[in-house]
Amino acid sequence: MEIEPTIKSFKDYLIFWSGQLFSLLGSIVIQFVMIWWIEIKYSNVLYLSLASFFFILPMVVLMPLGGVLSDRYSKRKLIFTVDSLQAFVTFILIIIFTLNLGSIWIVFIFIILRSSLQAIHQPVVSSIAPSMVPKDKLSRINGINFLFSGLIQLIGQPLGALLYFLLPFNQIFWIDIGTFLISVIPLALIRIPKVREIDILDKLNLKSFIKDLKEGFAILKAIPGLLILLFVSVFANFLLQPVNVLLANYIHTIHGGVEFEYSLISLLMNAGFIFGAGITSIKKKWNRKILTMLLGIIIVGIGYALLAFIPTGAFLIIGGIFFVFGSILPIINTIYQTILQISVPKDKIGRVSSLDMTFSMMASPIGSLISGPIAIVISVEALFLNSGLILIGLIGSIYLFTNIRHIRYEKEATEMESIEKEKKQKLDEII
Repeated sequence: MEIEPTIKSFKDYLIFWSGQLFSLLGSIVIQFVMIWWIEIKYSNVLYLSLASFFFILPMVVLMPLGGVLSDRYSKRKLIFTVDSLQAFVTFILIIIFTLNLGSIWIVFIFIILRSSLQAIHQPVVSSIAPSMVPKDKLSRINGINFLFSGLIQLIGQPLGALLYFLLPFNQIFWIDIGTFLISVIPLALIRIPKVREIDILDKLNLKSFIKDLKEGFAILKAIPGLLILLFVSVFANFLLQPVNVLLANYIHTIHGGVEFEYSLISLLMNAGFIFGAGITSIKKKWNRKILTMLLGIIIVGIGYALLAFIPTGAFLIIGGIFFVFGSILPIINTIYQTILQISVPKDKIGRVSSLDMTFSMMASPIGSLISGPIAIVISVEALFLNSGLILIGLIGSIYLFTNIRHIRYEKEATEMESIEKEKKQKLDEII
């Protein structure tokens, strides 16, 4: 079923999106508090590795399911159900810690459950924009989304640090339930269009689920350059895991920082995130998408390697590097997301997005799990240095020795409209 976004659907999307920002705020606060609690209570890089591993693994396993569900069922009902379950899980955690029954393994189980629900939630949310936002506004909306996400993170992480200082650990989790209640109000006010009609018996058919997944794979293979970009995403995520996993340890143990410095670094990164997202929300068209993406990743790799040489306690220098990281990531992600949205048919975007997220993250659990042990053997600084250098070499080699530099995704909006039907017909013939 071909769906053309309208002004009304665009306004509905903005209402829906505003509610999701509140949900994001709760998630950011909880994520910050959990990681800092593990670092302060145990100061153990292995526990940080396990926390990251337990968060990423369910994402990798369950995101394909989330993508199929998003293309087959009511997106609004799926989001409401998943968010409700997440709030319920948070409520159970509050009770457990209130009764003094909490432990590191209870937190790990909580992380696994939240991650499993988010693995369903993310593909559903990401699949909504193409059916509600006109094509000429997609790139800017993606940029604005990163801009406001950065603002929420800018608020959320210092808020998490403040709440951690002021409140008992278990009481902080009420904010997640509160933001859930706020987020369901916009969801109840809008209509999210169906892009595909599925027979009720077909919805329950396992073979039909498998067929949908195969279609998603076929589309990834059929559109030029997507597999190479997916390869870049997989290995970039793998190599960036050490800094994601060990940042709290890097700030606290190596540089002697406390929650203020940890939140300061996060604040500066998110200030950069807002700056970069502001650029993407203003700039309507990126003419050299591939070159811009790969150059941005190389700059991230350089900054990553430089973290190994920062003098002890030089938090402003560390913050400057993370400001650059934050500035570049929205540009890379906006371009990548726009490529997917303008290349993939609307009725298949859920499956393709979920497969893309799954493959992008598939090496991350391994990276998370081995970051701690490797850091013990060679040091956190040496791990950052080597990961950054490998990332630079990898991206340079891909640009020089593959055909990715010859592929152009420069056609936007009205130019894409004229070829979309023909492209969809060819993809349907392939699968």
